Formats: sequence, C-alpha cells, structure tokens
Amino acid sequence: MKNERPYTTLFLLVSVDGKISTGDTDIMDTDTDYKLINGIKEGNKQYYDLEQQTDLHSLNSGRVFEKIGMNEKTDEPEKTPVSFIVVDNKPHLNKNGTTYLAKKSKTLYIITTNSNHPAFELKKDFPNIEILKYDNEIDLADALKKLKKDYGVDRITIQTGGTINTSWVREGLIDRVLLVVAPALIGGKDTSTLMDGESLHTHEELFNIKSLELVQAKPLENSYLLLEYKVNNN
Repeated sequence: MKNERPYTTLFLLVSVDGKISTGDTDIMDTDTDYKLINGIKEGNKQYYDLEQQTDLHSLNSGRVFEKIGMNEKTDEPEKTPVSFIVVDNKPHLNKNGTTYLAKKSKTLYIITTNSNHPAFELKKDFPNIEILKYDNEIDLADALKKLKKDYGVDRITIQTGGTINTSWVREGLIDRVLLVVAPALIGGKDTSTLMDGESLHTHEELFNIKSLELVQAKPLENSYLLLEYKVNNN
C-alpha cells in the first residue's frame, strides 16, 4: 500500500523531446554539455537551484554517480543534511566513491545484490552506511517499504536513469513527477529518455501506462519550463 512506503518524486532535467542525456555514450552528459550551448546555458542554473529544495533523502544509481566522477573525487566533502540512497549492483561505485558519499551523507543507503560492494568493507569505519542486500534482483517496492519501516524515511526525491525510471513508474512507485524542461531538441534513438526500458507490445499491457494530473506548468527564465504532475497509480 502507498502509505507503507515513502512519498516519492521523480525529479529530472529533460529536453523538449524527453532526453535526459545529450548522447548515447558516458562522455555525453547534460550536466557538462548544456553549459556549452548558447540558448541553453543561460537558464541551466535554475534546475540546480530547484534541486537544492528537494527532499532530504535523494535516490540515485551508482552508474550516475560513476558518470559524474564520484569515484575520482579527491577533495574532502562537506557534510550535508542530505541522505543519499544508491541503487548499485555492478558496483559502479568503487571504494573511493563510496567513501566520499559516506563522508558527504547524513546516512548513505546502498541497495545492491553484490556481496562484494565496497560498502560492506567500509561499514566498519562508517557507521552511517546502511546496506539493503538482495540475493538475485532488487525488489524496488520492498526496498521503499524497508526504508520507511526500518529507517523512518517519509519522502524521497528520485533522479535515476531511463531504464530504472520505467520500473519505478510501471510498478506504481512514483507519486509525483517534477520536470525542468530545457529549451533543447536533442534526438537520437539510443539517447536516454525520461523512460526507457522494455517497450509495450500488446494492448493487454496498456495498464502499464500511467496517466498524469497536471499540478502546475510554470514558465522559468530563458525559455525553461517547470512541469509538475500527480501520478495516477489506481
């Protein structure tokens, strides 16, 4: 049931055509690339300003942290009131990246199927690391329930990639969608979008499509747009 898990917001920066990256390789990334493009760079900061106002529990994937260079960080991070929740099977976070996040986080939650994740070794030195271990496949619904029941997590902002976003949405685990739409058209059939994953194939699968109720559509500066929707999970 919905009240057994945290209230969730999917918060992302997207282009007008729904892309959450600028290309189909790891070197292509909106965080760095939008700053280089006239007509887009001028308003890009608004997304990061809004990000500072999101929930104190932030859920992301290890792959995203790897992509933004978390594993190569050498500075001493400032402790924040934010707790990071990381879904990371490969693992994409190495020992240095996990250490950095543990130092930065109020609590660092690692959700994984990998018994060799560096978080297991680091937990003895960082009591603020909590691990949710699954044997074969992560049960996203169960993980959310455990975060609320065992750790008192009431609200989570989710900023994951297109494939796992599809799982969140289709399993009815997203309550609210908050999008900052950049004035950009990117294209590319292999470039990640808000929702990727397996396509639907038959009319019997239409129940997987979630309708949305518009809460607000707010013009921002420099042709950016803020869209907020309630997700109908009935």
